[in-house]
Amino acid sequence: MIYGVVLAGGKGERFWPLSRANRPKQFLKLTSDKTMLEETIERVLPLIPKENILIVTGEDMCPLISDSIDYLDKDNVLGEPRGRNTSVAIGLAAVHLQRQDPQAVMVVLSADHLVRPAEKLLNIIRVGADIAAVEDRLVTIGIVPTRAETGYGYIQMGDVYRQQEGHVVYEVAAFTEKPKPAVASEYFYSHKYLWNSGMFLWSAESILKAIKRCQPVLHGELMKYAETIDTPGEPQARIELYERVESLSIDIAVLEHADNVLTIKGDIIWDDIGGWLALERYKSMDRDNNVLVGETVVLDTFETTVYNDSEGIIACLGVSDLVVVRSDNITLVVHKTQVDRIKDLLAKISEDEKTKHYS
Repeated sequence: MIYGVVLAGGKGERFWPLSRANRPKQFLKLTSDKTMLEETIERVLPLIPKENILIVTGEDMCPLISDSIDYLDKDNVLGEPRGRNTSVAIGLAAVHLQRQDPQAVMVVLSADHLVRPAEKLLNIIRVGADIAAVEDRLVTIGIVPTRAETGYGYIQMGDVYRQQEGHVVYEVAAFTEKPKPAVASEYFYSHKYLWNSGMFLWSAESILKAIKRCQPVLHGELMKYAETIDTPGEPQARIELYERVESLSIDIAVLEHADNVLTIKGDIIWDDIGGWLALERYKSMDRDNNVLVGETVVLDTFETTVYNDSEGIIACLGVSDLVVVRSDNITLVVHKTQVDRIKDLLAKISEDEKTKHYS
């Protein structure tokens, strides 16, 4: 049976101040009138029933999920004692699903991605699930690049593995980390690389076997934890699991070392909505290339994103290339060339007792 595993543990610091510690990015309505988490779940409900959806998130976010998505039972949410990246989060979901269903096929999704059209993604998932259900394969969904992006990892396509329902499946030749601009251009124009979307398909059995081969320490800790599932000792065992394992992404921990990885070429609209500049890619602009959300008034203003999530208006006169955000009692003004340093600003805010409650 197919299960959806939604990773919802990120902080979304690059969307501060709209995204806060008690309201991370996946709980924001950035791409529609629904939260990004709701969009992610509802995108796959035509294929995966709601009782087969498993959310992996921080323990402090569990009540928020239960309150905001009423069709999910508390058993559909796995709380992490601390953030330890995706390898342990996926391993945690895998041991729970394998206990529930030894033939479980996992569709791993991130809670904060834009994907359109949903129907095309579902067709890709069906192809990958067909492979994962019968073969010991780790299947990734690679996105056809639309620009020389330096903020994403890439997948180098190898030989064609098969074609199914109009989709081409490739052996993976290599994974590469975020490239320099010149290398990103080379990847883009070569047509031999795909963006690594962070969406995966595999059986619970296959990913646990791969973790055992590539990360034996993590596998051993997962097996210890698995023995405690549905016992009084499970909560403490989960705390100990997260204390003992290394913080690694599933790409670095497993996929870059495994020899049974495939990628499905996905010609779909995909964006990880990584920060404020991403709004330019999917929000409409005025004639001066401004993105305006909420109550705003601009005059002689160009190439500026203005996002008002509060009462009143934001008025801009004679400025350009800025991001201006008002949310609750916080106003952010930052030049577009400096948006990657919002985390540095947050760190400074958190250092001061007088301001850390704004982080």
